[in-house]
Amino acid sequence: MARDFRLPHHLPQVRGDQGSDPRELPRQQRGTTPQMHGRYPEYDCLDNLEHWDEQTRRVVAGRVEHVPELRFFDDAEALTLRAFCDVVLAQDAEPRIPVLAFVDRKLADGRLDGFQFSDLPDDRETWRLAARGLDEAADELGAASYATASAVNQRQIMDRFADGELSGGAWDRLDSARAWRVLTRSILAAFYSHPWAWNEIGFGGPAYPRGYARLGIGLREAWEGVEAFERDPGRGRERSESP
Repeated sequence: MARDFRLPHHLPQVRGDQGSDPRELPRQQRGTTPQMHGRYPEYDCLDNLEHWDEQTRRVVAGRVEHVPELRFFDDAEALTLRAFCDVVLAQDAEPRIPVLAFVDRKLADGRLDGFQFSDLPDDRETWRLAARGLDEAADELGAASYATASAVNQRQIMDRFADGELSGGAWDRLDSARAWRVLTRSILAAFYSHPWAWNEIGFGGPAYPRGYARLGIGLREAWEGVEAFERDPGRGRERSESP
């Protein structure tokens, strides 16, 4: 049954019985997005590669062409945390952005954020303890690990993690609500630094040395993505209207 994507039923933040399913968005026709669906089906930010300086081109293209080998997490931790990242990001089908690989490289290289919560261990230890805690939470629900738990149980554990409701075992050494902030900060940074995510949100990517010229609400450069919809689904009104 065809859906009207000018309405907000497909948006990820719509919960409960409102019929949210991002897979019902248009199929991506150019470039790649996670799960190959998005609001900018004719847009590929990598078409702009020739307009970037050499260093920018090398860094951005490398995020697609050279997925880092795991050096920090062991196999069991990686299995659990890769599943967790996918649940957090709703990456439930291929292609997926390999978020954990970029997080692993950051931790292995010791490129931390320069600060940490006073009641949490080093971010590297926080990630390892969280992996153990996720598996322990899954074990309480009868699964061998978080990665092998049902989708329903994975989301339930994720929600409890975010709400600071996990306790016992590894969680006795972590404030789970604060640990949630540590993990998701790195997860989102890795996800939204990837060109496939830029395609999904219509981001034009780096604009150096070309630069942006059309500055202002509702204005876009000719090389930026064009949405497949005329209306803002979050507001249910024409984009040109005042808020």
